[in-house]
Amino acid sequence: MTSYKDAIKASKQGILLRLHVIPGSAQTVFPATYNQWRTSIEMKVQGQAKDNNANTEVLETIARFFKLTSNEVTLLSGEKNRQKTVCLKNITSNAVEGKLKEYLDG
Repeated sequence: MTSYKDAIKASKQGILLRLHVIPGSAQTVFPATYNQWRTSIEMKVQGQAKDNNANTEVLETIARFFKLTSNEVTLLSGEKNRQKTVCLKNITSNAVEGKLKEYLDG
């Protein structure tokens, strides 16, 4: 069985987090669940997928969740796709796993 840890990868840039984003939801939810087929963390955002609204909400929500500044969370890929990779700086992979574990396993 795969786990949400498959969506987390350490790199020279920082911690890479694979996301599957569902725009236009009733409320913003992160993390919503782990999608084992896409090996990514699902996230729901209220913003629509136009004028970069959903991407902005993704980055702001993740920064708040991990208590990072907006400069420490960047979108690496998936600007026009539901599958996204974000980079988290100044945080360890253990800290990311621990915070996600609280919500996904608890």
